[in-house]
Amino acid sequence: MEKRVVIGELASPEYMRRVKDEAQPILIPIGALEQHGPHMSMNPDVLLPGAVAVAVAQQIGALVAPAIAYGYKSQQKSGGGNHLCGTTSLDGHTLSSTVKDILKEFARHGARKICLINGHFENSMFVVEGIDLAIRELRWEGIHDFQVVMLSYWDFVNEDTIARIYPEGFPGWAVEHGGVLETSLMLHLHPHLVDMSCVPTHAAASFPPYDVFPAIPEWTPASGCLSSAAAASAEKGALLFDVCVQGISRALSEAYDARVNASRD
Repeated sequence: MEKRVVIGELASPEYMRRVKDEAQPILIPIGALEQHGPHMSMNPDVLLPGAVAVAVAQQIGALVAPAIAYGYKSQQKSGGGNHLCGTTSLDGHTLSSTVKDILKEFARHGARKICLINGHFENSMFVVEGIDLAIRELRWEGIHDFQVVMLSYWDFVNEDTIARIYPEGFPGWAVEHGGVLETSLMLHLHPHLVDMSCVPTHAAASFPPYDVFPAIPEWTPASGCLSSAAAASAEKGALLFDVCVQGISRALSEAYDARVNASRD
């Protein structure tokens, strides 16, 4: 029987023991509520990093915090755009402040190793700002051994895996929104939230090398997807999931060890 790793399912004394006595890292999934086309639910950006976090935690002996379920505004050239119905976003400073407050709370509990597992491209730099503010304020309070790792799960999909997932050519991460990667992972993890009969089959979106604000809605494919998920499958999803989980598990061990070793030098 696998050990429970989800913080919300633990009694407070068990949580305290694992954070303070065992010094277990805390993994925080962070995503968004964002349309993903006519064939899929609007929560892949939360469900996918959440599932990855649980699998990684079971491998490395960590805990998984409740996900941050809202993210920064969808951008037209990476998520279809914030003008599309269903996409529900935060201002950047709100997201940064949320991350900062959550990190400081876990530090107050005694946690010293945190990993934010991102599932929404647009979140990245606002999450980094929240991390920076938290570390700065914790240092003011005398806490100098607090370490945060920030990563996006798709960055662990290596070239060999890309070649297997996209045998006819990889369209690029920029247009993967609602495409093969996310749809395959959802077919593997949450198939009841995908309807492959509704998958759009249009060509990958093409944008000029600049952005216009407010967005020009006509630039986004009517489906809301930036490429077709017609080639997605649960088998591809299983491969992608395993690659991400194994890669992140190794990366976290390396990152935390690197910090310890650097402090000894």
